[in-house]
Amino acid sequence: MSYDVHIYTDGAAKGNPGRGGYGLVMEKVGTPYKKEFFEGFRYTTNNRMELLAVIVGLEKLKNPDTKVLVVSDSKYVVDSVMKKWVFGWEKKGFSGKKNPDLWKRFLISYRKHQVDFKWIKGHNNHPQNERCDQLAVMASEGSTLSIDAFYEKEEGKLL
Repeated sequence: MSYDVHIYTDGAAKGNPGRGGYGLVMEKVGTPYKKEFFEGFRYTTNNRMELLAVIVGLEKLKNPDTKVLVVSDSKYVVDSVMKKWVFGWEKKGFSGKKNPDLWKRFLISYRKHQVDFKWIKGHNNHPQNERCDQLAVMASEGSTLSIDAFYEKEEGKLL
């Protein structure tokens, strides 16, 4: 499949759980158009940030049925989708699975588009992945951090 958009993503967490953030780079294929997004959270996990980066990227797509390639260094995210685990989890109501709030949100956006995934090794000099990592770390170190309310409530940490 040829793609309209490439979405590169990464997540970070200091302490895991701890302060976290995600970063993503979106590129419209065949054009110089590129956008970057990031956000930091006061208490979350790396896997939540990896998944949230993908979700936010898909939610930013304006046209339905966009052909998109998501490039991630997260085996958790890529394998869950490409090996179709998430669809089995959905059928079982995500019982006993981590991050059900994010997986449900992911599936809504995922189903609006034609999405493929590609796993790449992290910290391997891939320019977009390195940039996403910088954005995620910068976001996690920011002075204004969002609240990952679902996670904090589940962990009993909501202030």
